[in-house]
Amino acid sequence: MSTAPLLQVNDLKKHFPIHGGFFGGVTAKVYAVDGISFDIAKGETLSLVGESGCGKSTVGKALLRLFPLTDGQVILDGTRIDDMPGGTLRPLRRRMQVVFQDPFSSLNPRMRVRDILAEPIRNFGLSKSSADLEARLSALMDKVRLPRDAVNRWPHEFSGGQRQRIGIARALAGEPDLIICDEAVSALDVSVKAQIVNLLQDLQAELGLAMLFISHDLAIVEHMTHRVAVMYLGKIVEVAPRRSLFGAPKHPYTEALLSAVPQPTPGIQRQRIILKGDVPSPINPPKGCRFHTRCPYAFDRCRTEEPALRPVADALGEGHVAACHLHDRPAADNPLAGAKGAALLAVG
Repeated sequence: MSTAPLLQVNDLKKHFPIHGGFFGGVTAKVYAVDGISFDIAKGETLSLVGESGCGKSTVGKALLRLFPLTDGQVILDGTRIDDMPGGTLRPLRRRMQVVFQDPFSSLNPRMRVRDILAEPIRNFGLSKSSADLEARLSALMDKVRLPRDAVNRWPHEFSGGQRQRIGIARALAGEPDLIICDEAVSALDVSVKAQIVNLLQDLQAELGLAMLFISHDLAIVEHMTHRVAVMYLGKIVEVAPRRSLFGAPKHPYTEALLSAVPQPTPGIQRQRIILKGDVPSPINPPKGCRFHTRCPYAFDRCRTEEPALRPVADALGEGHVAACHLHDRPAADNPLAGAKGAALLAVG
């Protein structure tokens, strides 16, 4: 895996206006994504996790330029693309492809698999002849482990897992460098999830793909990711390598998320952390730390000053950053320091 960043995201914001009143003016905004930064290296998987409604999918759509950004920068392999006109951006779009959540609605039911896969190949001018197109279609079917003659069938003739394989093949048809998987396995049965995750890992190893894996399933994330970014109410609150985050979380929200993951080892259980209250509205997020209204460790500073993402001490590795004022306190007053992380690792 290369350490050079393929994708850099700097202070990304996406605010959706709410229109109302007699003249239909803007009365409020939904702060769906409110200033996040991260990067993904070539060949790396970064997982973006958090509760439903935290802004994960909005991040993926913003990177793909499916709607205009409110602010921030998106840099693909050294080229800034967030402010590119559509015509200039079009040749670069093939380098970023997406696998959608629902395999039943993401494929056109009126197109055969052949046409679904051929469309991006033709659009990006990758096929030199009919024979070359046929060879590419056969290679795509081989890569996703479906029979070659399946290209002549219709989407309704496949199971959910097979349809998702076709969705992956469509994403690969443009020969991308980065694939955004937006809850790509959440609609599948457990056994099929494992097959798709293994397929994605094999394709990544074979093709050197970078992946942004958007998910709320932490068990899947722990199995397949290199690094994890945790989102809460439009903000990233923690980023760490997989082993560090699952072994020694440094943000109270991450700690609570991990406590809810089912423990497969018989006789060993994590202590479940029950968060009080509801997630605040993204229309009117709290001042200070956005998590302070539900955080069991919140103190006065949390209610007035927004914490910045910064490096935190981690005995399990480097590259761990968190946005939490607890790390400015002595270790004796920080419930996330010391042996607590090691205990989580022992049962995780």
